[in-house]
Amino acid sequence: MIRIAIVDDHAIVRAGLRQYFSDQTDLRVTGEASNGREALDIVRGGDVDVILMDLSMPDQGGVEVLAAIKAREPDLPVLILSGFPETHYATTLLRQGASGYLNKECDPEDIVKAIRTVYRGRKYITPAVAELLADGLSGDVDALPHEQLSERELQVFLRLARGETIGHMADSMSLSVKTVSTYRSRVMEKLKLASNSDLTYYALKNGLIQ
Repeated sequence: MIRIAIVDDHAIVRAGLRQYFSDQTDLRVTGEASNGREALDIVRGGDVDVILMDLSMPDQGGVEVLAAIKAREPDLPVLILSGFPETHYATTLLRQGASGYLNKECDPEDIVKAIRTVYRGRKYITPAVAELLADGLSGDVDALPHEQLSERELQVFLRLARGETIGHMADSMSLSVKTVSTYRSRVMEKLKLASNSDLTYYALKNGLIQ
C-alpha cells in the first residue's frame, strides 16, 4: 500500500484527488495539508510514502517547502502537481530534489502512474519535461534566466517578488541580513534587473507568482 499526502490549498482539489485514489487498490491517502507548515507536520509524523504537492500555497511557496522536506527526509519522494506549465518550474524543481512534475491539466491516470513510479525510487519525467531537460543538457540558448538560479537564489527571488522584506526573510530562513542581501544581489545580476518591482514584474510575466 502506498501512503500518500496531498498538499494543496484548495479543499475541492484535495477531495477530488482523494476520491480518485480511493478507487485504486494500492493507494491510500494518509494525510492532507493546505499549507507548508501542515505539510512539514505530516512529514514529521512519518505516515507517508509519497508527497503530492501543489506549488502555490498561502504561507510558503512550494519551492521553499520542497527544500524543507528534502532537508528533513532526503529520500521521501515529492511529486509536484502544479497549475504552472512545465517550462516555468519543472527543471529547477527536479534539480532541487522533486521526483516528478505534472501539470494539473494532465489525465488523473498520469498522476497515479507517477505516484507508483516515484514510490519505486525513480523519477517521473513527462515527454515535455524530458525535452526541457535535453535542451538544458545541450546548452539551449532559449533557457529563461531564472532557470539558472541556485535553490537559495530562487527562494530569495520568489520571496522578494511577493513583497517580503529582507529582514523578514533573514528571520524566517535563519540567515543574516547580509547573507540575504548577497543573494538578492546575485539574483539581480543574473536576471539583469535593477529593483524589487522589476523582480515582481518578471515573476508575474513568467507565471512564477500569482
